[in-house]
Amino acid sequence: MKFNLKLGGRNHVLDTLKLGVVGQKKTMVVGIDVTHPAPGSLSKVPSVAGIVASVDECLGQWPAEIRIQAAGQEMVADLEDMFKSRLRLWETGNNKTLPENILVYRDGVSEGQYDDVVRQELSALRNACMKKYPAPATKAGKPHITIVIVGKRHNTRFFPTKQEDADDRGNPKNGTVVDRGITEARNWDFFLQSHTAVQGTARPAHYYVVYDQIFKNTKTARGLEPAADALENLTHNMCYLFGRATKAVSICPPVYYAHLVCARARCYLQHLPDFLSPPKTDAKSVGAIITGVKPDDKPDSKRLEIYSTVRDKMFYI
Repeated sequence: MKFNLKLGGRNHVLDTLKLGVVGQKKTMVVGIDVTHPAPGSLSKVPSVAGIVASVDECLGQWPAEIRIQAAGQEMVADLEDMFKSRLRLWETGNNKTLPENILVYRDGVSEGQYDDVVRQELSALRNACMKKYPAPATKAGKPHITIVIVGKRHNTRFFPTKQEDADDRGNPKNGTVVDRGITEARNWDFFLQSHTAVQGTARPAHYYVVYDQIFKNTKTARGLEPAADALENLTHNMCYLFGRATKAVSICPPVYYAHLVCARARCYLQHLPDFLSPPKTDAKSVGAIITGVKPDDKPDSKRLEIYSTVRDKMFYI
């Protein structure tokens, strides 16, 4: 399965009606994540930003772009250039045109940084679109952008109140959505347990919509669909399209892939002293001894340049 993805193939497909606005061949789905060095690492060890994006309505291939940035910086510094490269792939593929909708799933953001995402990263996406889209399209307000924050590290769990609603491990059945009662009263968020836990208690993912221009006017084959239903159904259905699994995964594939991209980039930066310093020991000298690099070495962005023949494939899977 991984080999097929690396060669540019796709392992799973869904019926077009299951993909909502994505199935209309006008929507690009994007995943963004940033990983940081472990606590105690040297200050010169950078954070890594990764972005993946679909290239067609099948959601089978997700080429990626990676960058390094200042340690601990959560907002993506080079998002404008990274996103322009994703638009290029969409346009030069089978689509022959730029997408009308951009659906972004953003991982790794704390609640206190939601406004920063809208203020900084949405602006970067808009700037990239201004440079890639023709003037008539931008004047018409295209593309429409929706940004959804995906949270995994929380303490919320659900349990079924009836035995017939539980799976064989006592968890709610996969596809369970909770969007009222315990969610925000004035904002749009929901919990989705898209997977079946192999062992223990299933942990749902928390999806928080910080900006929406797509789903408030979503039209499907059945007519005008409520925005909440459209996004929740699409998000759950996408969880069946993760390329290296045969079942639904716990978070939607764009975020999952973006996390894998950042993890792979960490492997390319192993020459840096990214480690926990022993107590009462000079971290710089230990780093030089263990890694064989000088304490003043700076992150080399060239180590993250992917070879041209595999750059537009899922090299990270």
